[in-house]
Amino acid sequence: MTGKKRILFVDDEPNILNGLRRMLRTKRRDWDMKFVNSGREALQILHEAATPFQVILSDMRMPGMDGAELLREVMHHYPHMIRIVLSGQADRDDILQAVGPIHQYLSKPCEADTLKAVLTRALALDDLLPDTRLKQLLSRLETLPSLPTLYNNVLHELQSATPSAEILARLVAQDIGMSTKVLQLVSSAFLGRTHHVPGPGQAVIMLGIDTLKVLGLSVNVFTAIEPPLLQTPPLAELWPHSERVGACARAIAAAENADQQTIDYAFMAGLLHDVGKLALSAVLPREYNAALAGAANNGRDWLQAEYQALGATHAEAGAYLLGLWGLPPAVVKALADHHTPARYQNNSFDAALAVRAANALVNAETNSTPPDEAYLQHLNLDHRLPQWRALCESTLQTG
Repeated sequence: MTGKKRILFVDDEPNILNGLRRMLRTKRRDWDMKFVNSGREALQILHEAATPFQVILSDMRMPGMDGAELLREVMHHYPHMIRIVLSGQADRDDILQAVGPIHQYLSKPCEADTLKAVLTRALALDDLLPDTRLKQLLSRLETLPSLPTLYNNVLHELQSATPSAEILARLVAQDIGMSTKVLQLVSSAFLGRTHHVPGPGQAVIMLGIDTLKVLGLSVNVFTAIEPPLLQTPPLAELWPHSERVGACARAIAAAENADQQTIDYAFMAGLLHDVGKLALSAVLPREYNAALAGAANNGRDWLQAEYQALGATHAEAGAYLLGLWGLPPAVVKALADHHTPARYQNNSFDAALAVRAANALVNAETNSTPPDEAYLQHLNLDHRLPQWRALCESTLQTG
């Protein structure tokens, strides 16, 4: 898309809109920004727009049409748009009831650098996933399905007389769908200030039992995957493979003396690196599974089959979804990059490299796909590969 990226700001308080104008004055050359004071006016602007907007940022509490109602309308009629709330104090249950249509949540007051960074990352997602239909489908995705056994165990624990946060943390951390959702809530400011989150288990502890009860028993953001889908090629081994890659990526990052945040992101990205397969199976189950079945029958590469059938790979789809949901940029980058080391010209070890190496080493258990040794040579890390291989083997044996 040519021209400036477009952002629509909605708030019923003129002083807030004026503050946003001043805060973002330096971005006027890069962004086309419109400011309106009601949900109805926002929908009218979108309806009349000759050039589409990429992002809408709305207050939550507004008279007439509140932010949740506005963003649900946007989700249905303009599904390509990234939907962000910027709001002050709001009732926790009101926020949780509105989780579905909201991609990210920012709390007022919001520092200028934080707002600019969030909007910059959101706008960059537009280029990560060029296929418009896929972008619209993923943007409408409110949750990801879970393994039925884990889903049922979580519900059973939540309904018990004395639910345990530690048990819930262990269960959620084993599931890709529930892990992604709790990380979305904690990475964004849905329930207060954002924090560095070491992983999904810790995110569960931070959310607390009461919030999890609302999410699981009232809002129903956790759902179980249909059993037949578990037998399809992209999902049959997804959960155990993802756990192995997460464990190996964390071990590799620790062995390289990475800082704790990089180690945490390596684990998180390793656990979620194939979340795009789950997302594509959720939004295009027949088309996606048919493409991969055809690839298996014809001996073609899965990534090539994904791209030819859908215009994107699971790596790009997963990175786009986690970017929409406000997960840390290092995690989003690792997902986008875990099959394409040339995409990013890194000159040092990072979480993305740990995930690439871990994924290749875990895959080598069942096929001969090696890590990209040329890229490791570029980083002067090729001599570490034997140690990483032995470390992964030890991690998987003891895990």
